[in-house]
Amino acid sequence: MFNSLSDRLTATFKNLRGKGRLSEADVDATVREIRRALLDADVAVPVVREFAGRIRERALGAEVSAALNPSQQIVKIVNEELVEILGGETRRIRLAKSGPTIIMLAGLQGAGKTTLAGKLAKWMKAQGHSPVLVAADLQRPNAVTQLQVVGGRAGVPVFAPHPGTTSDLETPTGDPVAVAKAGVEEARQKLHDVVIVDTAGRLGVDAEMMDQARRIRQAIFPNEVLFVIDSMIGQDAVNTAQAFDEGVNFTGIVLSKLDGDARGGAALSVSSVTGKPVMFASTGESLDDFELFHPDRMASRILDMGDVLSLIEQAEKNWDKDEAARMAKKFADQEDFTLDDFLAQMQQIRKMGSMKKMLMMMPGAQNIRQQLEQFDEREIDRVEAIVRSMTPHERVAPKIINGSRRARIARGSGVHVSEVNGLLERFAQAQKMMKKLAQGGGMPGMPGMPGMGGGGARKGGKNAPKKKARSGNPAKAAQQLREAEAKRSAPSSAATGAAFGQGAADFDPSQLNLPKGFDKFLGK
Repeated sequence: MFNSLSDRLTATFKNLRGKGRLSEADVDATVREIRRALLDADVAVPVVREFAGRIRERALGAEVSAALNPSQQIVKIVNEELVEILGGETRRIRLAKSGPTIIMLAGLQGAGKTTLAGKLAKWMKAQGHSPVLVAADLQRPNAVTQLQVVGGRAGVPVFAPHPGTTSDLETPTGDPVAVAKAGVEEARQKLHDVVIVDTAGRLGVDAEMMDQARRIRQAIFPNEVLFVIDSMIGQDAVNTAQAFDEGVNFTGIVLSKLDGDARGGAALSVSSVTGKPVMFASTGESLDDFELFHPDRMASRILDMGDVLSLIEQAEKNWDKDEAARMAKKFADQEDFTLDDFLAQMQQIRKMGSMKKMLMMMPGAQNIRQQLEQFDEREIDRVEAIVRSMTPHERVAPKIINGSRRARIARGSGVHVSEVNGLLERFAQAQKMMKKLAQGGGMPGMPGMPGMGGGGARKGGKNAPKKKARSGNPAKAAQQLREAEAKRSAPSSAATGAAFGQGAADFDPSQLNLPKGFDKFLGK
């Protein structure tokens, strides 16, 4: 969502690089570009004016003029001010001291409240809580049914005593206030420690909707009132948020559809205007595309500095610890990295979610955004199909995969032979790198660099074996030449008829440096 804003800000900061001192004109030009970038991103005008004013004031102060690298200091100032606009610090749900924690959702129709209720319930369940969903939206057609479906997918019970309406022609008959109160009482009786109440929305802010939401709030005394806002509605987000704040006095904000392609001004405006923190963000259609909102990490993403902490948290949550321990032991024992291991690692990465989203969290990802957008997520499926089309022996010893085997693997996985060749080439490079690292070396292919591998003897290198110098005495030189000729023409000591220099009966697999368990394929 913030791609356009990130590109504009990154380009602005590039103009400051290499300058040992920033003049007032440089600062004014930079602030002007930042102001334009924010306005183009649909950030509210009062927020832009205040933001630009603070940056200019700090940029002309002592912290920049005395800095060794003024351009980096400007980036640091913009980052800190962005964090302030986004709420300053991470705000978590305040849990009730006794009884269930009651969370009420409010917002416009179409903002994604019902789906978000299921996401929040699943997230709370993963945190060790026992949530229940309450269907208090009795006016939007099939809202109750939708919540029941979402609750089923999240594995969370849904309290829905009233079916609600099924079409726009029906007149709502149920009392959402009574349903909300009954849902809280049901949670107390069945010992649920979190209650999430889904309320009705409208196509616009009106008095009737606000009155209903206010009455529900007064009836259930929620610990948190979360205002769900569509991140794609732009400047109107500020007016809507102010109206809801006056009507229901919400305690936190949830940004939905943050994966959209809109300009993202709502996210940068709502918290600053209302003074209420952004607590959660919905980043996709899946129930798992939901995360705690961290202002500092979001600011880093906008400035293309990456979000490595979120990436690490995602890995820790989804990575199989037993598989990681197995790979660590294999690495320590210097066993060969096989295609089975390669497939297992890919499946682990797949559990973490979209590859595009993960790569976009890396610092400098904006520079390769176009390539990332063209990346096909189904490539992982094709790789898995290719590996699964191989025999167990081929996965352990890929060097035996000749032309006919490659053609068979391509037919079995439904791909071209060139794709099989490409995978085997990439795997050979990965295997070489893993072997080098397991032996305590660095990355292969860079001879002569300390800790970067390639430490073996090379032509002309210091460790290369020296040739014996020829004597200057003609008689002695002739003797050396005769000895060399005799050495070259001497018959091999290997037994005749043996392909590898010794008889088949004398062959011992233990003499070869093979990976553990490989000898079973040699028939010994």
